[in-house]
Amino acid sequence: MASLPTGIRLITSFTRDQWYRAFIFILTFLLYASFHLSRKPISIVKGELHKQCASHDKVKLNILNENAFHDPAGKISDNETHCGWAPFDKKNYQQLLGALDYSFLCAYAIGMYLSGIIGERLPIRYYLTFGMFASGAFTTLFGLGYFYNIHNFGFYVITQIANGLVQTTGWPSVVTCIGNWFGKGRRGLIMGIWNSHTSVGNILGSLIAGYWVSTCWGLSFVVPGIIIASMGTVCFLFLIEHPKDIKCSSTPLISSKGHENGTNRFRVQKQILYTKESSKNLISKQDPEIQSLLSDGENGTIPPKFVTVLHGDGGNGMAAISFVGALRIPGVIEFSLCLLFAKLVSYTFLFWLPLYITNVDHFDAKKAGDLSTLFDVGGIIGGILAGVVSDRLGKRASTCGLMLLLAAPTLYMFSMVSKMGLEATIVMLLISGALVNGPYALITTAVSADLGTHKSLKGNSKALSTVTAIIDGTGSVGAALGPLLAGLISPFGWNNVFYMLMVADATALLFLLRLIQKELCCTRSMPGEQLQFKEH
Repeated sequence: MASLPTGIRLITSFTRDQWYRAFIFILTFLLYASFHLSRKPISIVKGELHKQCASHDKVKLNILNENAFHDPAGKISDNETHCGWAPFDKKNYQQLLGALDYSFLCAYAIGMYLSGIIGERLPIRYYLTFGMFASGAFTTLFGLGYFYNIHNFGFYVITQIANGLVQTTGWPSVVTCIGNWFGKGRRGLIMGIWNSHTSVGNILGSLIAGYWVSTCWGLSFVVPGIIIASMGTVCFLFLIEHPKDIKCSSTPLISSKGHENGTNRFRVQKQILYTKESSKNLISKQDPEIQSLLSDGENGTIPPKFVTVLHGDGGNGMAAISFVGALRIPGVIEFSLCLLFAKLVSYTFLFWLPLYITNVDHFDAKKAGDLSTLFDVGGIIGGILAGVVSDRLGKRASTCGLMLLLAAPTLYMFSMVSKMGLEATIVMLLISGALVNGPYALITTAVSADLGTHKSLKGNSKALSTVTAIIDGTGSVGAALGPLLAGLISPFGWNNVFYMLMVADATALLFLLRLIQKELCCTRSMPGEQLQFKEH
């Protein structure tokens, strides 16, 4: 009998459940990458909406001379100055562009708090599909301003606000879905790799927007809008919210010996009795990271008044935690406030880096957009590195704190070195991207999933969406403030923008100090050490 080909043996070596998990991993990766792909064009197009005119009067004089025979009156329109697209061709263009960013991100921050609560009460597939179709529509609408020659600032602001609101459907949905499918084991590594969709989406968005930015910037929005709407169709046709929907075995969300969503990985053969003290020991020995987040004297339980019982299919009760109940989970407030300042730094780079490169290195919009992708390449490396290190050490807060500590001086170096030439700029973009995006990636993925499946929730997956939305929603407040502050500060010098970013990184570190102290004081259990239970 002939042996099976190597490729077939490889395929059959994976179980049905493993293939489904790989499929959901890739699908959710692509779905959220399309969200970031549609957000990136505005940062690339900024250099085209306002072009640097070294000598405005000279340009105007040349145009007058060229058109002298065609226009005896010698009049030219605003956009014939070749300084950009009205109304962004004025001297206050940085404030106007900052207002666009603020409109989107402020709407995103407000909508995120509501999105998690709404999303956990609706089917994820329908909710996410709606958000992707709506995001595609509003992204395309912004680009249509080019084709219909729209110069009304209010049109672009309203479009950004609407797009910010509907884009909040994405993050809580995909994190909840990936949390349902993957357990806690090596969560930092898995989600570190998975979270690279943010940087991949930014890179693709930069390249797509950059392709048309100098010739027809409207297509820089229309094409990403079509892409995210198309991915919405894929979501509707293929997304599987939970392994139980196709009778796959559930991977524990809390620990390798725990339970997930109320279903046990193995059947209990004997009834186990343990005391309150042994319960605390169990948490310490099985999950030192979660133990370090528990405050002294905490019993690890969310009071019943902070949960609402929902009845799903078959009448099974599922507890949907309230907003206040989610805030009572140890670590949620600290990580949320930390993310506020970490995301402020990350999104300032996301929305302003191409324009900074254009102003400092004097590249055109396309070259600046292509070069800015290196920051996201560094972000991929930083996100994976943060996940691996935090898994290895079992200390999420300490990992974030170390990267934040290194990020502040690195930003200062970047502001100095980026003026010394292209090679130095490339190196600093990669290093800065890794240190800035590492903590941001870890908090929004592995930390959110850890806290959303906290011991006090007793395996309830209905809290994951709310916890994720609270953490990312608070971070989005910082994301809204960062680009706005950059727009207000940059006219007084880019160095002042970098000082603001360094202060933000230092503040983010301050909010983690209590958790870092608890992690450093928490001792790991020795390998093979087991908790003894009384049996009867």
